[in-house]
Amino acid sequence: MPHRLRRASLALLALLGAAPTGALTLKPAAAQTLDIGIGGAITSVDPHFYNAAPNNSLSMHIFDRLVERDAKAQPYPGLAASWRSVSETVWEFKLRPGVTWHDGKPFTADDVAFTIERTPNVPNSPGGFGGFVRAITRVEVVDPLTLHFHTARPHPLLPTELASVAIISRHAGQGASTDDYNSGKAAIGTGAYRLGEYRSGDRTVLLRNDGYWRGREPWERVNYRFIGNDAARSAALLAGDVQMIDQVPTSDLPRLRADARVTVSETLGLRVIYVETDHSRTGSVPFVLDNDGKPLATNPFHDIRVRRALSISINRQALAERVMEGTAQPTGQWLPPGTFGYNPDVTVPRFDPDAAKRLLAEAGFPNGFRMTLHSPNDRYPNDARTAQAVAQMWTRIGIRTEVEALPWASFAARSNRQEFGMRLAGWGSTTGEASYTLVNITGTYDRARLTGASNVMRYSNPALDALTERAVATLDNDQRAAQLREGVRVAMEDMAFIPLFQLVNSWALKRGLRYEARMDERTVAMGVRPQ
Repeated sequence: MPHRLRRASLALLALLGAAPTGALTLKPAAAQTLDIGIGGAITSVDPHFYNAAPNNSLSMHIFDRLVERDAKAQPYPGLAASWRSVSETVWEFKLRPGVTWHDGKPFTADDVAFTIERTPNVPNSPGGFGGFVRAITRVEVVDPLTLHFHTARPHPLLPTELASVAIISRHAGQGASTDDYNSGKAAIGTGAYRLGEYRSGDRTVLLRNDGYWRGREPWERVNYRFIGNDAARSAALLAGDVQMIDQVPTSDLPRLRADARVTVSETLGLRVIYVETDHSRTGSVPFVLDNDGKPLATNPFHDIRVRRALSISINRQALAERVMEGTAQPTGQWLPPGTFGYNPDVTVPRFDPDAAKRLLAEAGFPNGFRMTLHSPNDRYPNDARTAQAVAQMWTRIGIRTEVEALPWASFAARSNRQEFGMRLAGWGSTTGEASYTLVNITGTYDRARLTGASNVMRYSNPALDALTERAVATLDNDQRAAQLREGVRVAMEDMAFIPLFQLVNSWALKRGLRYEARMDERTVAMGVRPQ
């Protein structure tokens, strides 16, 4: 931890420990104003620019989806009042009547058709939403409130996938760029809030949409603030500068749980924290060197023995208990138990550093090599601390590892350009089932087929791709679940990426407010209500 952050954390803990009960008062919020402090940076208002949780959380305030998800990741009707399959390759969606855009113009099926057309075609997207519409071959506007989505093959997951696609208007979005959304010019939605102001890296001001089709929200104004420093986020809550924070620092959780002025809301989430290796090169890899500091001639990560050595040299239980302080569960896959496609036979890899050394020797690295692990330092709870702990474990088996931790905006842009040989990242399967990862993370990057949208390390396994395609086209739920479980097994045996742990999502609120903890970790004002 940088020295200045350590001082801030110690100062906060000292303040918490020294203050008598009631000495710190939570300032009352201005009438009908809600201030939220978030730990993840928002990179754009454009709802199709980047599939990242902070962006998606903001998007949910301004834009609606045909299908929405509740706190348990279960779908329910949104802008679509109903949907049904009219044949094996045609889905019919009936839209909700009487919905208007923020500027008063009516919402129609033509807006949905425009959305599907734009979603996979956003310039410079570092990880977009094309995978969610890849199955649609044609959108047929039957009437202003009816659409038929045509697919080349049966695609039972289409309603589930469309729950990730924000609906935009044609009249505001035609020809609009991402900058037009950031400026507010094109940010015309049907959501509960209108965009008031967006300041990149600082805050977004949201103003209540009094004509919202679900009914008016209690908060007239929402200040959605980025507070990347963990200690500062907790301090802002205790000072009354904000009424809710997400990504509650693990070191502050015990004290906040015990504080009578604060309510903590928690649930096991859908996000896995993992490390992944470069697969985009056969030759030398950035930041991967021999012990003399020279680039390796070939990519060591193409050897599965190296990937397995990296995996079994990680003590996941220690990460969960010591680094995450009990707010994570070790895992060997990307979904928590009970979700669709979770494979109970894929267990947490056994910690075995001696076996890891033997695998490295068999792969031609008896003395290891050197590398840098890149990580964000303001995106996930304890992200940089986790990277440091993993680096120490790898160093013990002979792979001398340094850590470079970067702000999320810089990390994401460089990662998307394949500048890293090894990186720490996170992925939340917001659909609550296994294909979301199989399509977007382990699926071969292919712009034409709209697979691998977030596969920045360019892993590719044609056999796994074929299995995924069969699974997502299988109508029978039991058969599809079995195929997805097999996909999980194949991906994890091949070390497509190296899972570490599943996050527990947490929020802390001023006493008198309640928030139902969400498995998808979305932080939304629409979920905040007075007790």
